[in-house]
Amino acid sequence: MTSPVAAVTGAAQGIGERIAEVLLSQGYQLALFDRQPITRFDDAVRFTGDVTSDADVVAFAGEVSARYGRIDVLVNNAGIACISPAEETPADLWRQVIDVNLTGPFLMCQAFGRQMLAAGGGSIINIASVAGLFGVADRTAYNASKHGLIGLTRTLAVEWAGRGVRVNAVCPGWVKTPMDDESQGEGAYVDADITDHVPLARFATPDDVAQAVAFLADRDRSGFVNGVTLSVDGGWAADGSWQSLRLGARNRY
Repeated sequence: MTSPVAAVTGAAQGIGERIAEVLLSQGYQLALFDRQPITRFDDAVRFTGDVTSDADVVAFAGEVSARYGRIDVLVNNAGIACISPAEETPADLWRQVIDVNLTGPFLMCQAFGRQMLAAGGGSIINIASVAGLFGVADRTAYNASKHGLIGLTRTLAVEWAGRGVRVNAVCPGWVKTPMDDESQGEGAYVDADITDHVPLARFATPDDVAQAVAFLADRDRSGFVNGVTLSVDGGWAADGSWQSLRLGARNRY
């Protein structure tokens, strides 16, 4: 039996790289996409391109089809951050964030979704964020893009499931990645701002996210899971406590 094929965007580093590692360890053949060269995974399709470019996305999907003749899993992980007060966010920055974080996944879903629909099956996992579940100040463009990605996920889930294609989203909390390092370097927040809020009292790791993706990719384990937003946030979205109550409960015994 031919090994299943997984395409992962934003695979050169961070969460995307770890997703590729985990899927490879579980027997998937890989097709990887990033705007910077991917230096690992020598046996994979490695494509350097822009997720917002129709031509790049179509070329990537065509290369995957030519190499493997199938696509079983698509993970839309590529994304960019934007920390800026709403009244100071330039329109061109807004458009860039929406294009990368929302239009790019749509183009990938469209290109690979056609192949999955023709084959009668597949799993698409969109990497959204807890910022797609509620508001976080100074992140209007980012929040809007992730809310939109969850909306895209749910819509495709109801549109395509009857033809065998499941679509789900993973919503990580704050993860220690180069993108997080950049945000902290700009003074946006410190570690305690995150760990004091998360009931599990730590950042998420790339592996936490990758294991959730692997679950949703696997039809044997999640074949009736469709249209969900799986929070991988240590309880962040569930916690309505105020700060003193949250920390008091953690330190009670």
